[in-house]
Amino acid sequence: MAKRKSVKFLHKPTCTTCRKARAALEKRGVELHFRNLDKERMSSAELEKLIGDRDHTEFLNPRNELFRKKKMKENPPSRAEAIRMMSEEPNLIRRPVVVAGGRVVLGFDPDEYKSF
Repeated sequence: MAKRKSVKFLHKPTCTTCRKARAALEKRGVELHFRNLDKERMSSAELEKLIGDRDHTEFLNPRNELFRKKKMKENPPSRAEAIRMMSEEPNLIRRPVVVAGGRVVLGFDPDEYKSF
């Protein structure tokens, strides 16, 4: 029997996108290790490591009220400011965040999930 791949699944249980992603990954037989971003917030250091050399604005949730109120699409925050805000307000993190083998997939992306 093939060994099941294990991935980190950073989510919010009430998020419909997260539930859809969870169902799609579990259907593929992927073993998920959950982290509820509401209960276990990410520190600035964890966010820094997660984002790595990627564009930090991809990690911001455009559906979040703070994102819209501050008009972050038109006026994106600096990396340091974005990380500070995401550590303080976990709903500002685009989710789910799926981490496997050095890869990070944001949001519901069934095509990317096929590789897990």
